[in-house]
Amino acid sequence: MSYGSTHKKRVRQKRTRRIRAHRRVRNRIRGTAARPRLCVFRSLNHLYAQVIDDDLGKTLAQANTLDKEVASHLKSASRSNKSAARVVGQLVADRAKASGVESVVFDRGGFLFHGRIKEIADGARENGLKF
Repeated sequence: MSYGSTHKKRVRQKRTRRIRAHRRVRNRIRGTAARPRLCVFRSLNHLYAQVIDDDLGKTLAQANTLDKEVASHLKSASRSNKSAARVVGQLVADRAKASGVESVVFDRGGFLFHGRIKEIADGARENGLKF
């Protein structure tokens, strides 16, 4: 077996494991109008956060590392490190508060709650979002 097929299989298994974990989390978590869901996604290069009202099926606020506001706050060129994650969390909290959201339910998206995911949560809490 070549390296490529083994590597692809391992990546596919890892992604499948994360999706199953996310399904387990989503069975318990639901965003309402009173407490919307703060959903995070982490790719290799970028970080994304959304505040979602599941009853209406609408995104109330969002922030990611592709935003120009995030890039202006970063010192390094890397957009997928802990400092970028904290800025994304702060920005999504500011935008959520501007749309009238004070408290949320945190959806870690099947990722472990450490590193960049934890920094997004800490940044959101730092700017006044309660969860």
